[in-house]
Amino acid sequence: MFSKHKFLSVCNELLRKSTSINTKFLRNVQTNRCKTGTGNTSFTPRTHTCGELRLTDVGKQVHLCGWLQYQRMGGLFLILRDWEGMTQVVIPSSKVHKLDEISTTAYESVIEVTGTVSSRPTGQENQTMPTGSIEVTVDDLTILNTCQALPFELRDFHEVKESLRMEHRYLDLRTQRMQNNLRLRSKMVMKMREFLCNLHGFVDVETPTLFRRTPGGAKEFVVPSRHPGKFYSLPQSPQQFKQLLMVGGLDRYFQIARCYRDEGSKPDRQPEFTQVDIEMSFVDREGVIQLVEELVQFSWPEEKGEITTPFPRMTYKDAMRQYGVDKPDTRFDMRLKDVSDVLRGSNFKPFTDHLDDNSGSVQALRIPNGSRHMSNKDVDSLKQNASSLRDLNIVIMRFTEERQWKSGIIKHLSEKELEALELELGVCPNDLIFLVAGKSYDPHETLGKLRLDCAELLESKGKDIRDKENFNFLWVVDFPLFLPKEEGEGLESAHHPFTACHPQDRQLLYSDAEKVRSQHYDLVLNGNEIGGGSIRIHDAKLQRFVLEKILQENPSELEHLLTALDMGCPPHGGIALGLDRYVSLLCDAKSIRDVIAFPKSHDGKDPMSKAPATVSNEDLAQYHIKVNSPVT
Repeated sequence: MFSKHKFLSVCNELLRKSTSINTKFLRNVQTNRCKTGTGNTSFTPRTHTCGELRLTDVGKQVHLCGWLQYQRMGGLFLILRDWEGMTQVVIPSSKVHKLDEISTTAYESVIEVTGTVSSRPTGQENQTMPTGSIEVTVDDLTILNTCQALPFELRDFHEVKESLRMEHRYLDLRTQRMQNNLRLRSKMVMKMREFLCNLHGFVDVETPTLFRRTPGGAKEFVVPSRHPGKFYSLPQSPQQFKQLLMVGGLDRYFQIARCYRDEGSKPDRQPEFTQVDIEMSFVDREGVIQLVEELVQFSWPEEKGEITTPFPRMTYKDAMRQYGVDKPDTRFDMRLKDVSDVLRGSNFKPFTDHLDDNSGSVQALRIPNGSRHMSNKDVDSLKQNASSLRDLNIVIMRFTEERQWKSGIIKHLSEKELEALELELGVCPNDLIFLVAGKSYDPHETLGKLRLDCAELLESKGKDIRDKENFNFLWVVDFPLFLPKEEGEGLESAHHPFTACHPQDRQLLYSDAEKVRSQHYDLVLNGNEIGGGSIRIHDAKLQRFVLEKILQENPSELEHLLTALDMGCPPHGGIALGLDRYVSLLCDAKSIRDVIAFPKSHDGKDPMSKAPATVSNEDLAQYHIKVNSPVT
C-alpha cells in the first residue's frame, strides 16, 4: 500500500510525464496537419522550439520560428528566441545574399529558419545557454514580420518603468521574466484542477459575475442595466453562490474564480483578481485545512524545493501578541515582548497612564545589533512611518557597547527597573529597543509595522534577515468573529457575515458577541495572507439573528440565501486562495501585476487600452444614466 504522500508523489510524476507527452503530441499533430494540406500552410511548421536542441540533435534538418533577439558580424550570426529559449543561427557563405536583408532587420522581428543542426567549434560553446553547444546552419530564412522601433529594450538587464511596460504589455509579455511567471502560474493551476477534480471528486462550477449588492465587506463595482433604476454588482467573491451550491447537493465545488473590488490598487491588490475557490459539505475546520495542505503540496513547483506538512498553526491572539500582525512573517524572530510588569512602577507617565487597567500594556521590540546598523536618521524615519498607523508615543532605547542604556527616559527609570528590563529582553551590546504603550492591540500593531520596516531597512544595508529561498507556511486560527466598527458604534464582521462561531462560544453570541471566536482560518506564507476561509452558518435562524441583531444589517438583500438555508442546508465550509498573490510570492515578484497577463495600474486603470473610457450620451441613455459632472 502506498502512503498518502507517496501516492500524491506518484500522481504528480505521472502528471508531469503526461504533460511532456501531450506537448510533443500536439507539436506532431500540428506538423502532420500542415503536411496533409489542412490548416495554415503559408509557412513550414516548426519542428522544434528555440530552447530544445542539444548535441544529440546534430545532423538533423530542423525548422525554427521566433523573434530576432540579437545579431552580430553583419548578420552572419543570429540569436533566435521563443518562449522556451534561444538558439544561435549561422548564415553560411553560400547564403550571403541574405545578409543585406537580415543585417537591416530590426530586433524583435519574426523570423523562420530551415537548416541543419551542427556542433559549435571547440572553444566557442556558450555555457550560459542550454543550447550553447549547437548552432543551426541556415538553408533558408524568411522574415515573416518586421518590428518597428521599440518603446523599450526587451533585455533582462534593462530597467523599464512599470507604466511604460504596462502601456505596451504585449511586448513586456515577451520577456523571460513574464514568460516564466505566467507559465509557472499555468502549471500550478493545471495541477490544482487535477488534484481537485480527478483525485478528490470536486465539481468545477462557473458562477455569475453579474449579481446583486452584498451588504458589508469590500466595496463592489456597480453595473448599470436597461431596467430603470436597477443595477447589478460585480461580486467581491462567489461566497453566496458556493453556499447555494452546497444547498443544491453539489457536495464539493471549486472554481478558478474572477473576483472584483472597487478599491484602490496596491502591490498585492487589484480591482479584479483571481481566487482558487473551494467549498465542501459535511466538513469541519480540520477537513478543510488538511485538503488545502495536500493541494498546496501536490501543485508545488518542483524547482522550489520541498515543503512539509502539516503546516504550523498559531492563534490570532498569539500572532498579535508576538508579531503585532495577524499574518506574521516567521522567517525571522524579533518577537514583541510585554514589559508592563517591569515598568508598572516607573514614574514615566506616558507608560503608566496606559497601565491603570487590564486593557493597556507596554510592549517592546528588540533589534539585535540595531544600534550598529541604524543611524539616528534611520530611526527617526522608522518612528515617523510607524506613528502614522497609531498616534502613540514610540520610545527609543540603545544599549551601548559598554552595556549602558542610552535614552531620554533613563531619568524616569530606576536602576532596578533598567536591570529588570535588560534581563526581560535579553539585551546585548549594540541592541536597539523600541517601546510603545497603548490600549488593546494598538501598541502591538505599531511595533509589528516597525518589526517589518526594520527587517527591510537592515536588508537594504546588506544584512541577511529573511531567507528568500524559504517558504514558511502558517495557519492562523481562532480569529474574533466580530470587531468594533472603525467608524461609529456597533460591530462588524471580522471576515464576512456568513462565518460560523466557535462551537464553545455559541452562547456568547447572545450575551457578549465581541468575545466570540470564529471558525475562520487564514493561510499565511512569508508574512502574506494567501488564503482565508471558514465554516459557514448553515442555520437560517442563526444567520438572520447575526444579520439583524448583531450587525444591524437589513436581511432583505439576502432573503434568497436565508430561504435556501431553510431548505435542508448541510453543514459546510471552505476557503479561497488568492492565486495572484500566491504565485507572485513563488516568483519573487515585486507586485501581483507581474503574474497577471493584463493587469490594472495602481489607480485601477489600464494604460494599454486607456480603460476606463467615456461612453457616449446615446449609449448612456439606454441605461437611463446621465453624467452630470463634466468629463475630462
